[in-house]
Amino acid sequence: MKKMTIAEAAEHFKVSKEAIHNRIRRGSLNCIVENGVKFVAVASAKASESEVSVEADRYTRYIEQENERLRDKVDVLEKETTRLRDQREQMLIDERIKIEQVYKERDAQLRSVLHVVATKFLSHANADEVMEEAINADVVDVSEEEWISLKAFLKLKRIKDKEKKKIKSRFETAGGTDERLSVREGKIFLNPSRFDYSDLL
Repeated sequence: MKKMTIAEAAEHFKVSKEAIHNRIRRGSLNCIVENGVKFVAVASAKASESEVSVEADRYTRYIEQENERLRDKVDVLEKETTRLRDQREQMLIDERIKIEQVYKERDAQLRSVLHVVATKFLSHANADEVMEEAINADVVDVSEEEWISLKAFLKLKRIKDKEKKKIKSRFETAGGTDERLSVREGKIFLNPSRFDYSDLL
């Protein structure tokens, strides 16, 4: 049986001499002592090399299995993250829609209150006439914004009768081209909450 010295065994296994001594102490390498000198049996060295190779293969398989398990876990976490992100975005959209609806309802209520308050400052006769015009569709809803007839607008502005003809003429002239005006069934409608008409008064 061929023998190797500690130094030869270290070179053979590509490890340090201390590592060879550790293997001898653990019993993974057979040691022969002759004249006080330690030798490693070649056959035992080869067998040990084979054991190391088997152990390395086992460790490699373990690492591969662990990597696969971690990849599966990452996939699950990514899907869960995507689901939670989509859920959060949907919740934000729903909340925004609710808030917009609340503001629309409040705006509609505010417009109604302002309209009532404006009519209260007119004389009783004028207030009745304005309310009658609203019933007769002189106040219409266009794209969820309040449009009122030119006639109702002039009454709210308390324009004197002698000035109304000139003002009506200016509005009629601008009616076909001015985007601030809406002509419906021959009547001119205005949106004072959105536009300024001081240049036509």
